[in-house]
Amino acid sequence: MGKVTNTSARKSDHIQINLKEDVASNLTNGLERYQFIHRALPELNLEEVDSSLSIFNKTLEIPLLISSMTGGTKAAAEVNQILACAAQHTGIAMGVGSQRAAIENPIFEDTYKVRNVAPDILLFANLGAVQLNYGYGIDECKRAVDMIEADALILHLNALQEALQPEGDTRFKGIINKIESICHELHVPVIAKEVGWGFSKNDVKMLIEVGISAIDVAGAGGTSWSQVEMHRAQDESQARIASSFIGWGIPTSEVINIIRDLSKELKIFASGGIQNGIDVGKCIALGADLGGIAGPFLKTAADSLEKTVEKINEIRREIHICMFSAGAGNMEELKNTLLREKTGD
Repeated sequence: MGKVTNTSARKSDHIQINLKEDVASNLTNGLERYQFIHRALPELNLEEVDSSLSIFNKTLEIPLLISSMTGGTKAAAEVNQILACAAQHTGIAMGVGSQRAAIENPIFEDTYKVRNVAPDILLFANLGAVQLNYGYGIDECKRAVDMIEADALILHLNALQEALQPEGDTRFKGIINKIESICHELHVPVIAKEVGWGFSKNDVKMLIEVGISAIDVAGAGGTSWSQVEMHRAQDESQARIASSFIGWGIPTSEVINIIRDLSKELKIFASGGIQNGIDVGKCIALGADLGGIAGPFLKTAADSLEKTVEKINEIRREIHICMFSAGAGNMEELKNTLLREKTGD
């Protein structure tokens, strides 16, 4: 079996495992520690609450991102078309999964292309940052962006996941310098994204210094890719090693706080265990610009477009009611809304 086939097969494994197995981290994302201060007198009309915002010169109706998930297989193509159509219909952002399969073999390019159904959405291309140490450079990054007519490029960082894969790419030394080169040479913004374990203070400092435009925190508390790799393991030893990392990572809320302490300007996309509009609202109040959701949308897309649009509209309603009940009439006011941090048990 060749390398190209392996990459595509791995993408198919990931879809099926996420749909069929319990792959949640045993950590929480930390958002349960925070509560909005209820306003009995919000001095607002619910129907006038404005949740729109602008990111990278694109207007979104609500601060929501369908986080990067898939591509590279026939099933992934169907999922991406549904997700993109739903994003276009509801005015939200979307990222595609790693485009490595299509860079390796153009036969897979169409599994990522969604502009035919989503001409207006904020759309993110996606490559693994580690590939910059395996021969990729500015040309491959441009190909990924141009392939799907993306507004920005995600470089995802998944060191632990690669370490848990028998076929993993684990040469991460020196990647930060290569990320810096891409930030300076690429014609669109570059986003650094984790895949479920978050970013430390030192990580964030390094990324800010090299000119990253946004960080997708992808903190602990949602899907645990160590659990996904446990289900992919070829023998019991591999499975035991992967399962031992179920509690690894930095919770989403903690990473948001780390970034905001270091920078007031950097765009923050909050993902990692985000389940509903109240979670999104909390992330915005903590300092994020968007909330990102992956797993729940993968499940609705496997059902239908209608279920996916319904889920987005539920989240929209939750965000609006959250803002209304907290006395925040627009996104700037939501960003400046104080949260109450719970103490004790």
